[in-house]
Parts: sequence; C-alpha cells; structure tokens
Amino acid sequence: MSTNDTVSTRSFWGELLLTEVYKRNQGRMVRQVTCLAIWLTCFLGSWRFYETFLIDANFGAGWQATSLKWFIPLVMFLIGMWVGYRLVNWPRFADFLISVEAELNKVSWPSWPELYRAALVVIFTIAFLALLLFGYDLLWVTIFQWLKIS
Repeated sequence: MSTNDTVSTRSFWGELLLTEVYKRNQGRMVRQVTCLAIWLTCFLGSWRFYETFLIDANFGAGWQATSLKWFIPLVMFLIGMWVGYRLVNWPRFADFLISVEAELNKVSWPSWPELYRAALVVIFTIAFLALLLFGYDLLWVTIFQWLKIS
C-alpha cells in the first residue's frame, strides 16, 4: 500500500457521527443498491427480533408496554439504517464500491437472445443430468434388490 493513499485514516466508528457524503457522484448505483440491501436486512432483522422475543413478552399492561414492544425494534431499525448509510460513505468501503461499479461498466453483457439460449442450454443440461442420475439410481436399486442386499 502506498503512502499517497487518499483514503481517510478515521476508523469506521469515527465515521459514524459524520453526515458528509464521500465522493458524491462516483459509484452511485452500486452504493445505493448496497445501502438498500443493508436497510432491508436491518428491517427484516428488527422484525424477526420482534417476532422472536417481543411478540409474546409481558411488559405489563397499558399503552407503555405496547409502545415498548414496538420501540425496541424501531430503534434497532433506525440505528441499522444510519449504520448502513454511513457504511456506504465510509471511504475504504465506498472506494471499494466505486471500483466495483467501474469494473461492472467494463463487462460485456449478453443480449436477450443470447441469454435466452444460454438459459435453455442450462435448463436442458440439468434436466438431462437429473434423468441420468435417476436412471443410475434405478439401476443400482434393481441390482441391490436382485442380490438381496437391501
């Protein structure tokens, strides 16, 4: 690693309290998709936490208990959203995502007819192999039954 790197020397924990967007116009698509995936993961994790631990929990009666059941997963989700937003703007990770988008722009993607033909080849190959393995299985079952092994 060279000494002329422009990446910030702040740790991830130091970056959590910042609000600036790192290299705003570079790697936007990959960073947005990554952030949305992190947010979706946080939402599903918070919802699962609620269903697993809090839905049957007894915090007492009244609106305070009901709001506490919703408050804990909501705070978890909001913290996860902030961490996800800051993660895609953390210089080391953001530079990685920027380079990922740059490499994806170099890929020559297949046309729809090529993709369709390739998908058909894969599907027929899998079906052929499944039938072949089924035939081998029937053959060995028959041999073992004839030899009275199974």
